[in-house]
Amino acid sequence: MGKSRNSRRGRAAAESVVEDVDGGRAELVPDRDRPRAWTLLIDGAPQSHVDLDDPAYLSFEYQRRIGHVIDLAAPPGKPVRAVHLGGGALTLARYVAATRPRSTQQVVERDAALVRLVRRELPPDPGARIRVRSTDARAGLAKVPDGWADLVVADVFGGARTPAHLTSTEFLDDVRRALAPGGVYAANLADGPPLAHLRGQIATAACRFAELALVADPAVLRGRRFGNAVLVARDHPLPIAELTRRAASDPHPARVEHGRALTDFTGGAVPVTDAAAVDSPAPPDSVFTK
Repeated sequence: MGKSRNSRRGRAAAESVVEDVDGGRAELVPDRDRPRAWTLLIDGAPQSHVDLDDPAYLSFEYQRRIGHVIDLAAPPGKPVRAVHLGGGALTLARYVAATRPRSTQQVVERDAALVRLVRRELPPDPGARIRVRSTDARAGLAKVPDGWADLVVADVFGGARTPAHLTSTEFLDDVRRALAPGGVYAANLADGPPLAHLRGQIATAACRFAELALVADPAVLRGRRFGNAVLVARDHPLPIAELTRRAASDPHPARVEHGRALTDFTGGAVPVTDAAAVDSPAPPDSVFTK
């Protein structure tokens, strides 16, 4: 496993860190605007952003949207029990620890080499109650006790695609089993025109949860470009008005779809089962080029 360090202009003390991990070539790139902040890329695709001085800072648009869901999942500051499927640089687990001290969290990240890299180069607060399991997301979820989690966040990508076995009704059955009554499920989904994957994921969640919302850039919802959408699901009413307000006030405003409008958006898509599940679509090369 090789490592190289390259100076960044204007950041004499900060150097990139490059290592081979199980999922490909990982690169930690220093943020030129924030002294102790880093972006994690896997094979050139941005995966996470972490500010060690301010773990409550969320740079990526979709992570800010999941951050709103976390903020609204329980009264402000109240500790929660959270499961994160997909760890990356532990950005969202750090966010929960910073905004909800004394929370207990389980992170399931299959890439053990990536976990070692992140722990070494971007160590979390030693006081944070974050346990990391290096195993498949669905296998790790199966070990969560019934009704344990107040929050389950799914943000799993292999080669920039969500694995098929994390897109089915059977997978969501296990998410529901792990959630406490009133618990919230949030998933980062990625799709582009014609949005067949996204519509299928909404239909799948709709047959397992009573309440749904979708948070995304309007251009993504209109099928004009490839991008991320955050699916939120719960068996209790969702705080739609506040979620809408927060999403609209972001630096990159998002729209919240729910109710009849979200049902219409699915366009007759049917729920996905294990037998029919496929990986999410690969993003076009233009997504990661500037």
